Amino acid sequence: MDNTFLKQLLTEYDSKRTKALTDLENRKNKLMESSSEYFKLEQELHSLSIESIKSILTLSPKEKEDKILLLEKKTKLISSKKDDLLKRLNLPSDYLLPHFECSLCQDTGFYQNSLCSCIKQRMFDLAYNKANIGNIDYENFTNFNFNLYSNQPNPSLYNSQLSPRDNIKKIYDISKKFIDNFEKAEEKNLMFLGPTGLGKTFLSNCIAKSILELGKTVLYQTAPVMLDEIIKEKFQNSSQLLDNILGVDLLIIDDLGTETMNNLKFTELFNIINTRLLNQNHKITKTIISTNLNIKDIFEVYDERIGSRIVGNYNLCRFFGDDIRLKK
Repeated sequence: MDNTFLKQLLTEYDSKRTKALTDLENRKNKLMESSSEYFKLEQELHSLSIESIKSILTLSPKEKEDKILLLEKKTKLISSKKDDLLKRLNLPSDYLLPHFECSLCQDTGFYQNSLCSCIKQRMFDLAYNKANIGNIDYENFTNFNFNLYSNQPNPSLYNSQLSPRDNIKKIYDISKKFIDNFEKAEEKNLMFLGPTGLGKTFLSNCIAKSILELGKTVLYQTAPVMLDEIIKEKFQNSSQLLDNILGVDLLIIDDLGTETMNNLKFTELFNIINTRLLNQNHKITKTIISTNLNIKDIFEVYDERIGSRIVGNYNLCRFFGDDIRLKK
């Protein structure tokens, strides 16, 4: 992780958190001005806080315990009255809560004494993902259109009894299952195979968005750039990108097969695939690989070591049909 990015983001997070707390105070003040009932409840709550402090300072341990239990009951009653008031005023139930962007870290950037997944993802986006997953606001399951795929089977052309539409529905269901079972070690990784223009990148982005919504991290790299950058870092005695690739929750490798291969790159690709399969970081990690190659090509280009790991540990999803980009 680049400290420059981290410092920038922590400053941004501090501003976001301050704004959320300021907005909350503004909502409270507005409600106090417009509702005498709420003003009274706030006064009661303030009095209870003072009473609680006095109890801690002046009472014996037994008296203190009894008093605190009583104060907790009164506090819960006031909270319940506040909830009822919000309902009567047609205000949302979270009106009197800070609206943080991240519920885990509450916009601090830290969760359970380490960097929160949300700030890690922001760093991945700034340092690596850039435009790769920049379209996920649109490229998501809500906008997935099966009608872009032909409903006519063509066994001689596609080497399948399924129509392109039935085939993509099958792949869609596999992708949904992948998301639902993401944290299960037995759930296989995904490999999307097929020519360009059939929706492999779109579906990868759909999955990426869903995984991000689960609070996981996603790193999206094209194979040529990923391998070139890893080799470049190695000559600079750095492993920052490789460490992130090995540890990220979901790694998406796009355009496998378009890179210029050599022994160094082969070794790094094998290391990435093998390490993530073995979960050597003591966490469940998943990988999606997208390629224009077919399985026969995989074995010929990358040999049996990589081919066998993919065949044994990935759900192979073959895309076929007409170029859907021409139908949009």
